[in-house]
Amino acid sequence: MPANFLTPYRRLQHISEYFSGLAPLLIRLILAPVMIIAGYNKLNLSNPEATPLQRFLADPNVVAWFGNTQWGLGLPLPDVLAFLAAWTEFLGGWLLLIGLMTRLISIPLMITMVVAATTVHLDNGWFAIAPTNPDTSAANVPLWLGFDEAKVSLENSKAAQERLDTIKELVAEHGEPSYLYEKGNVVILNNGIEFAATYFVLLLSLFFTGGGRYVSIDYWVRRVIENTNGH
Repeated sequence: MPANFLTPYRRLQHISEYFSGLAPLLIRLILAPVMIIAGYNKLNLSNPEATPLQRFLADPNVVAWFGNTQWGLGLPLPDVLAFLAAWTEFLGGWLLLIGLMTRLISIPLMITMVVAATTVHLDNGWFAIAPTNPDTSAANVPLWLGFDEAKVSLENSKAAQERLDTIKELVAEHGEPSYLYEKGNVVILNNGIEFAATYFVLLLSLFFTGGGRYVSIDYWVRRVIENTNGH
């Protein structure tokens, strides 16, 4: 390649390397609140009627959902698994926020995402919110690549659109559209694996990159250790 072309490319590469800690920071800022509140909602911390010990255990309703085979997950040892999931998410979210033990905590958090995807969301397919226009659905891409299974998703989009239209007609006739739509439009919740899979990929990225150099305790601990060994 001509040298005059490589020079700006190398400068761009140098700049990108210098700011490489920005991406892990933003990923941590996206994931941390999600994990913290997910864990908090599984615990008894805000229950005024619970004893001090009970507040550190999983919410009984969450335990029941973990263990029930009829309307829940049907998992063994629901007390233990609910406790571990709650504290993994709650404490893990705070560790991600401050960038402490980022790689280590990413592992159990990835496990919780896999469990959530396979036990809660897998039967619902990919999309968290059902696309209601098959022409603009991302399912068209795998269809173009020869995956006929995507046709099921596109048919589901048509069915979701019909139901959404019915909802809007009922609201227009019997409800208050201006009030009900003031904060956003109505959607069909599909509850697929999209969010769990996305969070898993973000956590996997943090496992390989670490917390980065910005607002990360891991980075400064590593700097101290390197300086100590250097002397």
